[in-house]
Amino acid sequence: MPVPQDRRYLQTHEWHKPEDKLVVIGITQFAADELTDITYVKLPEVGQTLRAGAAFGEIESVKATADLLSGVSGSVTAINAELAGNPGLVNADPYERGWMIKVQVAGPGDVEKLLSAEEYLKKIGH
Repeated sequence: MPVPQDRRYLQTHEWHKPEDKLVVIGITQFAADELTDITYVKLPEVGQTLRAGAAFGEIESVKATADLLSGVSGSVTAINAELAGNPGLVNADPYERGWMIKVQVAGPGDVEKLLSAEEYLKKIGH
């Protein structure tokens, strides 16, 4: 199962993609496949402050409900509003159109503390 090399990961299957001074967060294809048909994504409001290791939202599927965790601390600058009407985008394209939030990172070293693609794959047994 390929995972993009331009991102960092949490063992809980959230990816973090640095983009200039922001970090875009979503979930991996592995997580989307495990959840099966995603029916709802609860996201924070723009301006909300996140803490690394804490939940920023929830994702629901026909199988389960799970917390979405942030690996970085900072302020939410954007949410993917398209997911409100089409949560299945996370299943169809989790690494691009299914992104969830953008965060202005408070600690510049937060991203480097996250798992590399290779480390993530080892942690999940692939």
